[in-house]
Amino acid sequence: MSIPKTQRACQIQAQGDLDVIQVRDIPVPTPGKGQVLYKVEYAGVNFIDTYQRGGIYKLPMPYVLGNESSGEVVALGEGVDEATFGYKVGDKVAGYTAGGSFSEYCLNKAEKTVKLPEGVSTKDAATMLVQGLTALTFVKEAHEVKAGQFILVQAAAGGLGLLLVQLAKHYGAHVIGTTSTAEKAALAKAAGASEVIIYGGDVNVAEEIYKITGGEGIDRGVHAVFDGVGKDTFDADFDILRRKGTLVTLGNASGPVPPFAPLKLGAKNLKVCRPVLNQYVHTHAEFTAYTTELFKIHKAGDLKLSVHGEYPLTTEGVKQSQADITSRKTSGKLLIHM
Repeated sequence: MSIPKTQRACQIQAQGDLDVIQVRDIPVPTPGKGQVLYKVEYAGVNFIDTYQRGGIYKLPMPYVLGNESSGEVVALGEGVDEATFGYKVGDKVAGYTAGGSFSEYCLNKAEKTVKLPEGVSTKDAATMLVQGLTALTFVKEAHEVKAGQFILVQAAAGGLGLLLVQLAKHYGAHVIGTTSTAEKAALAKAAGASEVIIYGGDVNVAEEIYKITGGEGIDRGVHAVFDGVGKDTFDADFDILRRKGTLVTLGNASGPVPPFAPLKLGAKNLKVCRPVLNQYVHTHAEFTAYTTELFKIHKAGDLKLSVHGEYPLTTEGVKQSQADITSRKTSGKLLIHM
């Protein structure tokens, strides 16, 4: 298979505002031991990309943005073969990458690359891989969602929020969502939320939730909150949780959450967790097990995908995707289409 010497990639030279984004020509890498090179068809846009570009997470420069992509295998490094990793040159795969996805050719660890099963397209894979694995591992391990529990998903109509709603519903929970508009509320309802609260104005979200869950005193409220909003909703989450509840803080859409004293948890024996996907899929066995389960749930029809929009691999296209995802006005997944 012919591989060019150069490619277009979104490589930043420094961290900062949107103006640091630049699609430029860089060399196509050669896979080394334990690596795979694939020609990218789609790459998923995630909030972490904006944190990495903006400097919340310090990284060595230059750096190619993007943490998930899908496409066709074009070269395998030493020790990578079908018997060991399940794919060969010409197969369609998806990769959970440590950067490098916003490019025409992506170099990735073989252990974090998976062959796509029949019925899962490269577009489907880029839509669900990182956010789907995030949602699945969080509802299984950050807080194990069980049948009959009340679960609140803040920002329920976002790309991750819609997946959390569906997976919590899949495992039998009574799901409550919050959104900012009636249009987004309809999306959350369609995904499986039993009730949706539109925040803003004079709405007291905690009181609305108490009406739904019932209970008295510290035994009212939800069993867990999955919160990707961050600073704006963090303090209220403690009121919304019932005794022995869990706050899973999973994003900073409105800014990082403030410091708090651990003694704050004692009023209701609450737990706070700030999980990171990579620590749940750190090994090849974990990554394979969770991707297999994710694709199985999707193919069974219990995980429907929603795409907000596709953007070209151009400087303006990548800038627009990051401006849109941080606007909190999107619903569903944002994709870079090569």
